[in-house]
Amino acid sequence: MTIDSHHHFWNYDPVEFDWIDDSMRTIRRSFLPDDLKAEADHAGIDGVISVQARQILEETDFLLEQANANDFIKGVVGWVPLADANISVVLERYSDASKLKAVRHVVQGEAAGFLDGADFNHGIEQLAAHDLVYDVLIFEHQLKEAIRFVDRHPNQAFVLDHIAKPQIKNDRLEPWQKNLRELAKRDNITCKLSGVVTEADCQNWTPEQIRPYLDTVLGAFGPERLMFGSDWPVCLVACGYKRWHDLIREYIVPLSSTEQAAIMGGTATKAYNLKR
Repeated sequence: MTIDSHHHFWNYDPVEFDWIDDSMRTIRRSFLPDDLKAEADHAGIDGVISVQARQILEETDFLLEQANANDFIKGVVGWVPLADANISVVLERYSDASKLKAVRHVVQGEAAGFLDGADFNHGIEQLAAHDLVYDVLIFEHQLKEAIRFVDRHPNQAFVLDHIAKPQIKNDRLEPWQKNLRELAKRDNITCKLSGVVTEADCQNWTPEQIRPYLDTVLGAFGPERLMFGSDWPVCLVACGYKRWHDLIREYIVPLSSTEQAAIMGGTATKAYNLKR
């Protein structure tokens, strides 16, 4: 089963999605399952994982509604108030939501030290009992903080989004490379090959420019802990769905068929416990 491990849906509203600035005007519209299904089918993708784009419980409910109505949506990465004192009650509310596979907070928008917070970490401690993964969304300068965070939860499964957003536009491999390799030493975290081209110059990036970053991630995590993700529709700011899919397919050609299958679906299926 080939899986796109990372995409978003939204009914566009300029207030709710104020992060979509003028440079991203091409995605200032709604993107819904029918739009994605056409793209996924064209690329030969069997299933997808929908990821939250708003930090409200209504977002989780919205994504679950889409997933329950569309068989090709195999899982949801939702949002819950992890730092809330009543987080256990909130999680129990979703105990019968079989397609809720993980939760995520937009840590890239938080102040330094957020991942060290006691209340937030208390919330993380509740996830394993509900068989929920935690998706880590950070910028590269937050990697050291993320290492401490993952070390606090050795029994929690984590997935790193967007290879921790290195400064590709500035051709800065370090200190991202060193810190990412250190994080990858923790075997309870996997990583998405997603959100890469939008960290480069969206209009002028080249496959050669991003290759050192792909090489680093492949060397650090290995194929069995990497998963393809489109980051659609955000990727459309820099390239089409199939172009990114084909780039990754071409990049992994030197790998064995087993390793390619892991990146293109096996890792995601295992990490998120997906059903066919």
